[in-house]
Amino acid sequence: MPEPDPFVPSSKSGQRQPQNPIPGGRAQPDAARPAHAVSGTLVGVAPENIPITAISFRRLPEGLPPLHLLVVDDDAPLRKACSEIAAGMGFQTLAAGSVQEALEKMKQQRVDLLLLDLKLPGGGGLKLLNEVRTLYPSTGVVVMTAFATVSSAVEAMRTGANDYLTKPFALEELTAVLEESSRRVHFDLESRRLRERLRTARGMGDLIGTSPGMEKVYRILSKVAFSSHPVLILGESGTGKELVARSIHSNGPNAAKPFIAVDCSSLVPTLIESELFGHVKGAFTGANRSKEGLLSEANGGTVLLDEIGELPMDMQAKLLRALQEKEVRPVGATRAVPISARVLAATNRDLTAMVAQGLFRKDLYFRLNVVNLRIPPLRERREDIALLAEFFLEQIQRQTGRSYTFSEDAMRLIMEYDWPGNVRELENAVERICAMSSGPVLHMVDLPTQLQDFRAHRREADLAAAAYEASAELQADADSSIVSIAEMERKAILGTIRQLSGDKLMAAKLLGIGKTTLYRKLKEYGLSETESEEGGAIED
Repeated sequence: MPEPDPFVPSSKSGQRQPQNPIPGGRAQPDAARPAHAVSGTLVGVAPENIPITAISFRRLPEGLPPLHLLVVDDDAPLRKACSEIAAGMGFQTLAAGSVQEALEKMKQQRVDLLLLDLKLPGGGGLKLLNEVRTLYPSTGVVVMTAFATVSSAVEAMRTGANDYLTKPFALEELTAVLEESSRRVHFDLESRRLRERLRTARGMGDLIGTSPGMEKVYRILSKVAFSSHPVLILGESGTGKELVARSIHSNGPNAAKPFIAVDCSSLVPTLIESELFGHVKGAFTGANRSKEGLLSEANGGTVLLDEIGELPMDMQAKLLRALQEKEVRPVGATRAVPISARVLAATNRDLTAMVAQGLFRKDLYFRLNVVNLRIPPLRERREDIALLAEFFLEQIQRQTGRSYTFSEDAMRLIMEYDWPGNVRELENAVERICAMSSGPVLHMVDLPTQLQDFRAHRREADLAAAAYEASAELQADADSSIVSIAEMERKAILGTIRQLSGDKLMAAKLLGIGKTTLYRKLKEYGLSETESEEGGAIED
């Protein structure tokens, strides 16, 4: 049998090209060709004795919704071949031969992925790519280009194309690019759906908040949930780092598999290695049976290493090796055990400073810090405090069957407090308020001690500010003209009452006079008790 001609003419250029070219013009070695494709078959110029329908294609993953693919090329044989190949892979396919026809089809039908030839009549592929990026930004784009227009492909990638194929391309190249592009489109679709759920709801699971800081958390969370990269979750104590880690796990593809949280600060130093990596029977005193480590117990799920900054230096080196090699060696074992768990880490410490001080390994920090997710403290997202307080109140109502509501003064103080313990402190405070309340309405007197102290300190600050302002007004009057002592006294009393919104008892305390004296002075000024309580009734 004669050897096949290693060159096949291109459908557009008429030049003889390598049978199995790849982008860049290099021949793809036979060993790299997928076994399920007919090696060397060029799309659109396949030999007539090998019909497209007889070729075995890569199939898209099962269980995912079908994607709509639009093939845009003025070369009818190539357009037909690409459409049939994509249909064989599991795409819902459409085809167009011009820019205008493509835009019309995209108006009529949702298109998830666009396979676009750059050299099109009526404006060219780059023009269509620009319009698609403006009108349909969520649509993935793969461009096709001839050898002479690689620069156009580079320009297309800058404009927003996700990938490109250089003509003529082999069938396995096309199927590989379409498979990778479909995976990327599905990832983006799921990320947008998750982000939309997080944005439209008050929260997802136990994640509550609609502030800009939480919106940023949701955006990052929606992206990393569908990947397997390590994520370093940073935040002060009580901000909800473990809840964020659980959300990453529960919204990812391995949600049905185990989620294991490990508090590195609570592990006994001598047993940390055994807890994380496991041990065999007889490895040490008391090891009466073999034990599987937490990293291998997760079995394809997620492991959260909470308070990773507390891990001893010797264990940091062993953890780094386990993450790099994806295997652990149980204590006393001679063989390593493979692990498939995704690793998340969380800490309230400044790992960058610890690295600079030699307290945390730099290589482990870089390994864990592939994606960085910072959770803002409550004082930086005060608009979420009311949502969180109401959420915790609803939880207590479901548990106790009793209905509660915050008074306006109580809620105002709750929102003004800085909450150094963050969400955990707020949750505990709401529980205490409900436990101490004598009725369905939660008042200021029901608030915890730290809020009462905050209220008292704030009031003292307000009194000091009012006294300073009153003193400044008196000094200004004294500098501008000579006034009698009685007039200065009158201005001091009325100015202080006005600054305190009519609170005469506080005014008397601040001025250092008795309340009887204050009432007598007000009577001398011709003001009734009611008038003195109204800020607008006092004129000095």
